[in-house]
Amino acid sequence: MSAITKLSTGALMPTVGLGTWKAGPGEVKTAVFEAIKCGYRHLDCACDYGNEGEVGAGIKQAIEEGLVKRADLWVTSKLWNTYHQKEHVEPACQKTLTDLGLDYVDLYLIHFPISLKFIPFETRYPPEWVVDPDVPELNKMEVTDVPIAETWGAMEALVGKGLAKNIGVSNFTCQTLMDMLKWCKIPPAVNQVEIHPYNSQEQLVSFCKWKGITLTGFSPLGAKSYSWLDGDVQAALLDDPVLKGIADKHKQTPAAICIRWQVQRGLTVVPKSCNPGRMAANLDMFGFELSDDDMKAVAALNKGRRYNDPGDFCKGMGLPETGYPIYG
Repeated sequence: MSAITKLSTGALMPTVGLGTWKAGPGEVKTAVFEAIKCGYRHLDCACDYGNEGEVGAGIKQAIEEGLVKRADLWVTSKLWNTYHQKEHVEPACQKTLTDLGLDYVDLYLIHFPISLKFIPFETRYPPEWVVDPDVPELNKMEVTDVPIAETWGAMEALVGKGLAKNIGVSNFTCQTLMDMLKWCKIPPAVNQVEIHPYNSQEQLVSFCKWKGITLTGFSPLGAKSYSWLDGDVQAALLDDPVLKGIADKHKQTPAAICIRWQVQRGLTVVPKSCNPGRMAANLDMFGFELSDDDMKAVAALNKGRRYNDPGDFCKGMGLPETGYPIYG
């Protein structure tokens, strides 16, 4: 079983969860079931991943076979960019709950601080980034002026209705959080961002600890999930000689070192895998400890290399050459 992290709300979130982004059709149900079977109690999902129906089927199977009860699980999902208007937030959450087969999520996050034109469920779901990929003149992002305050107010209402036990954000920077904390009624319990040894985000880590916001790291093993990147870049992190050296010393894998480094910093982490052996290895982070020198050596690998950046991947979607630079 995973260690537990206590959120500012008092809720207890398993420190290591199963990421489901890029888990392909036909494999997600089995992956979720096997993850629960081997001890995972934290599942990280999102509308945009396009697989919440299969995640729900895996949860249902695990409950029916007596592996867990619903209350044993921590399920996170995320509000997509096209549903930021206040009237769309609750229906989007309800759609996720229907797909997952649940009455509530334990944590609901704003996926990006980016608001896009609303696309009805019946038109396309998940709607992804562009208005209509099949129509040349609509194959572009259409940004709307929905303030985060409007979206967050509707997120807070979900808590009042019991649809989301906790709420938070994803891909938010220090500056965005600073503003938000001045007016929100319920502070974000979690900020989920890209963190790995090549992108350590020291300032954001420090700021969130100061403000009592739990940080969850996605892509903790680097860039393997980013198909648009050069293959050499994808392989670089886990092939790093420093990580390999520390891994050899502890008789672990470089992936284990990446996850343990993050957990030891007081963060939570959601590595993705559909392989039962790797799932078990990713969860088993508590049988060894990195020394202070190990921690410093991993931290020194930081290059500020961000793989998931809409300032890069949104170029060519009808926006200026800058893409959508939320980290600029």
